[in-house]
Amino acid sequence: MQQVNSALIVVDVQNGFCPGGNLAVAAADQIIPCINALGRVFHNIVITQDWHPATHVSFAANHAGKQAYEQIQLGYGEQVLWPVHCVQGTSDAELHPDLDLPTAQLIIRKGFHPEIDSYSAFMEADRKTTTGLAAYLKARGIDTVYIVGIATDFCVAWTAMDACQLGFQAYVIEDATKAIDLNGSLQQAWQQMLAHGVQRIQSADILN
Repeated sequence: MQQVNSALIVVDVQNGFCPGGNLAVAAADQIIPCINALGRVFHNIVITQDWHPATHVSFAANHAGKQAYEQIQLGYGEQVLWPVHCVQGTSDAELHPDLDLPTAQLIIRKGFHPEIDSYSAFMEADRKTTTGLAAYLKARGIDTVYIVGIATDFCVAWTAMDACQLGFQAYVIEDATKAIDLNGSLQQAWQQMLAHGVQRIQSADILN
């Protein structure tokens, strides 16, 4: 088992981001058996869930004349516009049925403020509004996080970089993540993560 001071953060393994979902990432469901195996060796597991109102500012459908994947300027900076996805209470927002993490202690829902997007498990896109996750982990004596899930180049990357900035040792388990890879975003995300001090490892480094 991993030490009690470490936690596995499982990012957005939801129907909406898997094949058949509204913002499907190619082959994202293929990482689920690996995530389930990792879940067996961690005392502490946190799951995140994208949880948007239908009126969410990040949905292209809520901006007249705009298409998905265009960018707009909001008060907090650039925002990618997405297809409508992971709307609260819909099957698209549910955790994938193959995800089997019975010992997870916490589900953090993010992106529920209509006017702010939230990629990171720690901090919303305005960089001011916190989710409370850092305080929860620190209160439990956790100083090291291992991050898996969807998508490598957005929610996983932002979570990992914020973890480092908040004083945690952060590892991304590469083969337990899947990327959208929009216009080279995966390579860019890895460059940014490594520059922030995130460690890049494989599931075999934990499971062997």
